[in-house]
Amino acid sequence: MRKDVIHISETEAATTSVATLLAHVRAGAEVIIENGMRPVAVLHAAEPVSRTISECIALLPEDSTATIDADFAKDVEAAVESHREPLNPPAWD
Repeated sequence: MRKDVIHISETEAATTSVATLLAHVRAGAEVIIENGMRPVAVLHAAEPVSRTISECIALLPEDSTATIDADFAKDVEAAVESHREPLNPPAWD
């Protein structure tokens, strides 16, 4: 997947709303803020939060009947997919 890279000056970044810059990032772009030709900051999406299996198990309610078996990974993947919400970022300015 191609990532769009947007180069903007410090002046442009100062006059652009943070919401607009974040909308670009949410849409998959990387925003590079430059002073002349020198990058001074880069905005990009954060790495997704990851947890170990033991951390996931600790989050289960006490009365959970969850078990780790041969199909555990498939069950987790199905659960994640069933709870995804569509990304509806705000319109760009």
